[in-house]
Amino acid sequence: MSTIDIIETRVRGFIEDIQHPSQKKKINIYDLELQLRKLSDDYFEMDGYSLFYHAIETLEAEGQLIPIRNNQYNGRTPSLPLYYWVNVKVQAVKWDRLEMMKLSNLFDFSFYERHPEWQTKDEWNRIENLYTFLKSIDEREFVSLEERSLELFGHEKFLLDSESFPEGKGFLTRIGVSQEQLKVVHYGEPFVFWLKQGKEIKDIQRVLIVENLSFFHTSIKLLEKDQLDYEPELIIYGEGKKIEKSFSFFFRMFPRKNYLFYYAGDLDAEGYGILIRLIEKYRDSCIQPALKIYRKMLEYYEQRNDQKMGQMENTEYRDLFFQWFTEEEQSKLMELWLENKRIAQEVLNIETWRRWL
Repeated sequence: MSTIDIIETRVRGFIEDIQHPSQKKKINIYDLELQLRKLSDDYFEMDGYSLFYHAIETLEAEGQLIPIRNNQYNGRTPSLPLYYWVNVKVQAVKWDRLEMMKLSNLFDFSFYERHPEWQTKDEWNRIENLYTFLKSIDEREFVSLEERSLELFGHEKFLLDSESFPEGKGFLTRIGVSQEQLKVVHYGEPFVFWLKQGKEIKDIQRVLIVENLSFFHTSIKLLEKDQLDYEPELIIYGEGKKIEKSFSFFFRMFPRKNYLFYYAGDLDAEGYGILIRLIEKYRDSCIQPALKIYRKMLEYYEQRNDQKMGQMENTEYRDLFFQWFTEEEQSKLMELWLENKRIAQEVLNIETWRRWL
């Protein structure tokens, strides 16, 4: 048995031991890993945490574990939520093998062969509904994930990542069907934006996206005084990481053409990640950091504060962000990183901006 299988088997064993037939149970993921380390003398040599992380993600995808989203994490990299719900133990009900064979032209039942405890009546009903849908896929239109979820599984939130329907997230994984096969559209969420006075939608060329609400309002004031860097025609409030999902909505609201997008966020791990993921996801768009604004923020290095708890410290995102800056600026940014410090966007306000006027 490989080390991956050993770690996953042990984690599954822990989970099965505490599963209850009728109610969810709460576990501390740090304590769970500690138990695992005690059983594995070579835990660190085999990079045990990476294997543990993979095992937890697998169990979450299967719907056996449900993360509790309360901004508490286990302090490791990559991080995991500190607490999870252990879903109820599924009672095994053997399916008719002949019926399984009838549907095997579209589905792979190997997971259910390995895990007969998932052969339940509810699961079979979902599979039958999905099979009927896929047989008529060529005649179907694209609809939202929530609309398709309601049609196939009786609730609009079944396929969303939610504590109410933990089994929904893992269902498609278990049956080997992707969301793309369901002909669903992930609609972008509308965002808050400000169009410069006197400008029309057809005039938009430069767009500034800012991470935080305070600086969004500061930017509006500066724009109306013609004092804002890049002189954008449009300012978007990114609302932290929300912009990663809502940015696609831009192309439904505004004409298709070449825009210049400038992004300005906090000088911290999360801010770096937001920008780099936007660049990578929307490669056909010209997105770059608002360097003039970031350089103004660096002028307030003495106002740095502690990094927020629970941020994913991805060195790849960090390095891709740093490469936009000069060697001297990179050195200062690396000091921030090594000290686990950050510079919040709020260091720039109407008063502090005056030094550049």
